[in-house]
Amino acid sequence: MQHQSVEENILTSCGYVALIGRPNVGKSSLLNRMLGQKISITAYRPQTTRHRILGIKTFINTQIIYIDTPGVQKKEYRTINNYLNKVANSTLGEADIILFLVEAHRFTQDDELILEILKDIQAPILLVLNKIDRITQKHDLLPCIEFFTKKHNFKEVIPISAQKGDNLPALERRVAELLPKRSFIYPEDQVTNCSERFLAAELIREKLTRHLGQELPYAITVSIESFEQDREICRIAAVIYVERLGQKAIVIGKQGLGLKQIGYESRVAMEKMLDSKVYLKLWVKVCEGWSDNKHLLHKLGYSNDPAYLSTII
Repeated sequence: MQHQSVEENILTSCGYVALIGRPNVGKSSLLNRMLGQKISITAYRPQTTRHRILGIKTFINTQIIYIDTPGVQKKEYRTINNYLNKVANSTLGEADIILFLVEAHRFTQDDELILEILKDIQAPILLVLNKIDRITQKHDLLPCIEFFTKKHNFKEVIPISAQKGDNLPALERRVAELLPKRSFIYPEDQVTNCSERFLAAELIREKLTRHLGQELPYAITVSIESFEQDREICRIAAVIYVERLGQKAIVIGKQGLGLKQIGYESRVAMEKMLDSKVYLKLWVKVCEGWSDNKHLLHKLGYSNDPAYLSTII
């Protein structure tokens, strides 16, 4: 009688899939599309994603654990930029599959930096050409594919549009095929490792980034002071931290209208996420130099520990 290996007895596939790429290439948009719901915030600003966020999709006998990471940048202006690069790089060693996202017909120094990092990675790497909806003639993709495949021996090249949803089923099928045989790591109904407190803080930061990202790209962070939920309403109190007094005035806006609008948009988004009425109270405080201070970064919830996301803020 032949003895079957443990792997042969396992009927399910499961693994970690890292989304890596430069800032604003569409990693968070892809994650949200794949999950069919919003887990990771998005904005047209570099390094909007600041933490390692898991998005879990389970179907039939497959569980894909996507890891959204901060965008990798060659220039590290502050301690927070260095931290974000480290978060992204540390994820690669844990991944069973890597999706390297690039923008079709655009290659930058940050893309080159990531290619250098990927040279020593043993996991299969899929090149994902995003934003193909911006290319009118699809045959124009061929030179782009040829350009990238000369730079690295990718397992496969898959063109997509994360925003439009183009070719995402094909990408998901290929990822599922490459996953190792393994028992599910998370319960089948779990979609993220992030707590509701964390997601609430991220929603506030998203609204701030969209309204004020040009003026305050890295100067803002959010801390949830209290989060109380009952059957009728969820009461949330949050502090928006800036680095200088002048930035506080920008966030609050003339006659408080800026903060009022951010609070309104955040509350609406939270009510949709929590499926509950939300009472949201916001304050703005100055914490000088927090984005360039390791101690303050840790205190404000920036940690490399993956388990930290379920408890921080």
